[in-house]
Amino acid sequence: MRLDPSNPFAAPSALPYQLTPWADVRPEHYLPAADAGIDELLSSLQRLADDPEPPTIGNVIEAWESSSQLLGRVLGAFYTVQPADTTDELDAVETELSPKLARLSDAMYQNRALFERVGALDARVAAGELDATDADRYWIETHLRDFVRAGVSLPEADQARLRELNARLAELTSAFGRTALAGSNAAAVLVTDEAELAGASESTLAGARAAAEGRGLDGWLLELDSCTPQDVLTELDDPALRERVHLASVSRGWQGEHDTRELLVEIARLRAERASLLGYRHHAEYVAADACAKTSEAVREMLHRLVSPAVRNARAEASDLQQLQSEQLRPADWEYRAEQLKAQRYSFDTALLRPYLELERVLHEGVFAAATGLFGITFAERGDLAGYNDEVRVFEVFDADGTGLGLFLADYYTRAGKQGGAWMNNIVDQNHLLGQQPVVVNNLNIVKPPAGRPTLLSWGEVNTMFHEFGHALHGLLSDTRYPSQSGANTPRDFVEFPSQVNELWSFDPGLLRRYAVHHATGEPLPAAWIENLRAAEVFNQGWATTEILAASLLDQAWHSTPLADLPESADEVERFEAQALAAAGVDFPLAPTRYRSTYFKHIFEGGYAAAYYSYLWSEVLDADTSAWFLANGGLTRANGERYRRLLLARGGSIEAMDTFRDFRGADPDISHLLLRRGLAA
Repeated sequence: MRLDPSNPFAAPSALPYQLTPWADVRPEHYLPAADAGIDELLSSLQRLADDPEPPTIGNVIEAWESSSQLLGRVLGAFYTVQPADTTDELDAVETELSPKLARLSDAMYQNRALFERVGALDARVAAGELDATDADRYWIETHLRDFVRAGVSLPEADQARLRELNARLAELTSAFGRTALAGSNAAAVLVTDEAELAGASESTLAGARAAAEGRGLDGWLLELDSCTPQDVLTELDDPALRERVHLASVSRGWQGEHDTRELLVEIARLRAERASLLGYRHHAEYVAADACAKTSEAVREMLHRLVSPAVRNARAEASDLQQLQSEQLRPADWEYRAEQLKAQRYSFDTALLRPYLELERVLHEGVFAAATGLFGITFAERGDLAGYNDEVRVFEVFDADGTGLGLFLADYYTRAGKQGGAWMNNIVDQNHLLGQQPVVVNNLNIVKPPAGRPTLLSWGEVNTMFHEFGHALHGLLSDTRYPSQSGANTPRDFVEFPSQVNELWSFDPGLLRRYAVHHATGEPLPAAWIENLRAAEVFNQGWATTEILAASLLDQAWHSTPLADLPESADEVERFEAQALAAAGVDFPLAPTRYRSTYFKHIFEGGYAAAYYSYLWSEVLDADTSAWFLANGGLTRANGERYRRLLLARGGSIEAMDTFRDFRGADPDISHLLLRRGLAA
């Protein structure tokens, strides 16, 4: 298929660092470009498979990695804009594109001739006939594994069924994402009596008013976070409104036009069938085998080690919170009362932090300054370069020697077409083979204040900025030869590790003095508040650990239950969920699971199916690494260079845990995580 030369994806972008020319891109450009890219890739790989010459690094690995440039351009652009600024037109594109990409993956990895060509290269490398780097060997190893995991060795009838399953799953996960997003938008709580909003901060009120106006409503609209806990509950004095918000959150997806239950049941059942077809006991085993964990038993062992101390601490925390009210404590009260108790114990109200946490200062004197201190990199905003929305900002990143390193895009505000949560995407993957430098984007969901007013952050939003920029650094500081091994292209249970490490710097004393400054008076955050903030890090960690454990174990239940025991209809979902949480020992009603099944987009739309445990697995690595940084002087160029060279720069070019061991000189020690979360015996 020949692509119209006028299509903006037809040729590499002429903009700096091959930034997508967003001003020229319209929804109708994506599908033709994707179709042409798929045809180009399949033709190139078939020529590779049919090549009569003996296999070499150049005519196999380099040929493969060079063959998908058009498709890479269009997918990098589309999967950046679609979750961040979607429209009905883009949703329609995604509906059509998802099954096409599933069919592409099947066509590639069920191609027996292509598999044998890579296998022949492996044999030549093993025999010492070719010079191969560690990255070359790892590329061969992972691609051969991908072929097997895609069913290349299955009989044709089983391959045909596998293709049907993959196509249907692509359709279903896409539909789940769209339905869940629409359901979250529809579940926003409208308040028409300002008295009900007593206790809400000025920034919360302003954001809620703007959200209502944006939808043509009178009053204040409390939009929902993607997860069960809602930040606004820390502020609301009215117990009835707290209950309305909580119920709106946990009721998403259970009925009406935004009911996701039939979708998720079919997704879970088809994944179970696919795993069985490929020779695995269940989908969780299939996922773990390709991750750092290696086995689902290792996943369960790590999670269950945390259950008893987490729930024990959560129950003790509940007893303390109950003392603050005469009525029986409800889930809707927890965050509000916890904020009160924290204020009592640590002598300050975290709501008072907001005036000291202005977005621009946090970004430049905190997030960027930490990266400069560790790696010597600097940032300059490029007003001449545009993103996919007027709210997107573009920064050029320079290495310590002043050379251009890449681009960082920041998209921090919430809007109706944006999915909840926070994330990082690569638009262009760094690689030496094609001479490309990285272009990455961070997305958050901060409520935008009215024009002319500063954006004041919660402490949680500050941590999220540092976290997501840790992902961005993984992409920006990548130093790999092949695009597929660049940056954050690592196993799912490793990818969150660098982002979690980067949260450490939000507490760095030198940085706090720079970025935690009152936006109006210029006064620094009081030193006593900083000490109390540090001391409060273990506060409420029983509840926090229980709710993420519950989500992780619910994910494992959906993906490790035999097909015969999985729900067959929507009516069985609530029972299954309740039984799974009870069986795992995390059915503590006051700490509900971070995501209920019906809005658990990580596992029923995103790439975290049977892998939501990754956040805790990665935190084990993070806590160990953070302890190393603090024991060795903290935020220094020497520490940053070691971390960059031995871990970040290598991306996914070798086994992920080998990069960790090279950096730390040992396996991770879980005791650092237990200590951090106040769970140590």
